[in-house]
Amino acid sequence: MFFSPTMNFLTSRGHKLYILCMSIGNADGMGTMRREELYKASTVLKVPLNQVKILDHPDLQDGFGKVWDHKLLAEIIEQEISSHGIDLIITFDSYGVSGHCNHRDVHNGVRGFLHNKAPQSFEAWELVSTNILRKYSGPFDIWLSSMFSKEHPSGMMHCLLNERPRQSFLAMAQHASQWVWFRKLFVTFSSYTYVNTLKRIN
Repeated sequence: MFFSPTMNFLTSRGHKLYILCMSIGNADGMGTMRREELYKASTVLKVPLNQVKILDHPDLQDGFGKVWDHKLLAEIIEQEISSHGIDLIITFDSYGVSGHCNHRDVHNGVRGFLHNKAPQSFEAWELVSTNILRKYSGPFDIWLSSMFSKEHPSGMMHCLLNERPRQSFLAMAQHASQWVWFRKLFVTFSSYTYVNTLKRIN
């Protein structure tokens, strides 16, 4: 729903991506189904299944009001980065696009890793959350995102266009348990289908 412009941009240029999903999304008791849906969506987005890891940790269960331990998240992130030789991570910003508490926890977990464990050369980038008008402005936000990114120092922000928005729609359609009418509208009109603005985390 949010990161497909970045994923399409990077895979089309030959970068090797790993997906780390911190929860199977079992808030409604459909975690097993949602795990399989994410695997299918990853295939559509050209990320091999051996580069997709979905956790079902007892202390990281999906849902509003369920606070995730930031230290635990940082430890998991460190393990995955070390085992795969990863040198850059892309995650949510402090608002988490939709304000979901688990998105925000992941951001704080990444921050914890950067502060305590990350190598000096390691890079981390966050997906910039936009206001509600921009969020639902579809491809029109490409211009606004481009202007916004130019206001920041060089190298601190990137505006990535989705060269295959239809692929993003098809990837989201793999999530049959969530593919209801309002999510179809979201993917059609959301600016996150067409453009991602990434800001470097210092």
